[in-house]
Amino acid sequence: MLLLSYLRESRQQAIEGLRKRNLKDAEGMVSEVIRLDDERKQTQTQLDKIKADINARSREIGELMKSKQNDQANRLREEVAGWKTEVKTLEDKLALLESDLRISLYKIPNVPAASVPAGKSAEDNIVAYQHGAIPVLPEGSLPHWELIKKYDIIDFDLGVKISGAGFPVYKGKGAKLQRALINFFLDEAAKAGYAEVMPPIVVNEASGYGTGQLPDKEGQMYFIPQDGLYLIPTAEVPITNLYRDVILTEAELPVKNVGYTPCFRREAGSWGAHVRGLNRLHQFDKVEIVQITRPEDSYRVLDEMCAHVQGLLEKLELPYRKLLLCGGDMGFNSAQTFDMEVFSAAQQRWLEVSSVSNFETYQANRLKLRYKSGEGKTQLLHTLNGSALALPRIVAALLENNQSPAGIRIPPVLVPYTGFDKI
Repeated sequence: MLLLSYLRESRQQAIEGLRKRNLKDAEGMVSEVIRLDDERKQTQTQLDKIKADINARSREIGELMKSKQNDQANRLREEVAGWKTEVKTLEDKLALLESDLRISLYKIPNVPAASVPAGKSAEDNIVAYQHGAIPVLPEGSLPHWELIKKYDIIDFDLGVKISGAGFPVYKGKGAKLQRALINFFLDEAAKAGYAEVMPPIVVNEASGYGTGQLPDKEGQMYFIPQDGLYLIPTAEVPITNLYRDVILTEAELPVKNVGYTPCFRREAGSWGAHVRGLNRLHQFDKVEIVQITRPEDSYRVLDEMCAHVQGLLEKLELPYRKLLLCGGDMGFNSAQTFDMEVFSAAQQRWLEVSSVSNFETYQANRLKLRYKSGEGKTQLLHTLNGSALALPRIVAALLENNQSPAGIRIPPVLVPYTGFDKI
């Protein structure tokens, strides 16, 4: 969440930044936070004064008791009893104000970085870079949802039978291709200096609030009410929460972690060709990279993380483009996001396969994730993450772009992982 100090000291800058997101009541939301904080401070001052008066009166009562002035001491005790009732009232008011303030802060998204363009939707995103030739497929080429049936490598009907729509079953070479991609992505991340972790795939409410999935995205997550746990929408959540309530040293930075997990999202379910097959699922596999850095390093690290993802796509020989997202298309928590899209030759459209984001201090403030500099100063860190990579649309593009009458070619970089060069 945004820092109160930032909203106070840079109020107009925050409002103008939030307007890049087309936030209709940016000024009202910021004003409400400041109003609640003013009232909280005023209540705290009143409470502190009364408590100081009680302490002073208690000392006076003690002195009166020592000098046997019991009547005067009893009168003061009655006065203090009234003040204690007022203390309880103010403490209850303060707790309510602090809760309202926290909820109001949670409702305000991150302020986009200065370099983020204004815009309303994906149509306003900027193509920052494009790589690779668009494949020209032979006549009679098929979309991936037909290829998987032809070669019997992924079965959606079996998934419906045992779970429901959006839960595919990977079979034979389809399953091996999944495992090959996961291992390839993990190995490439290890070469780039990322330490692998294997986190839980369910998280508690505190973790959801820590990385900003709550209260913004509860409708997109699967919830287990008996245990108060959520199935993760991305490995970003458990990996970043490893550092909740942690103070790192400067020598420990940057933190670089990578993790593979299945991911679960309830949002799938709309209809049409753009969500057919692997284009949108309830359960999918993803390798996630996470970095935690000093504030002055984070935008250099964002470029580094984008370059890592681009390198994976180039090794897979997939044509791709890098998009700088506009304010209206960015995630709630992000200060700046780049999306990577691969071209699906059979569908003749671009498919998003990765988002790489810098959250600046937005998540760290929720997580209380800080570091102590060499000078002994404690301050918030910046968090970043990126898909490196999400598998479903990568598989879709690999199948479609590499098809021929003789079968589906496997990119050479994957052959040592699959054990075969063709489906």
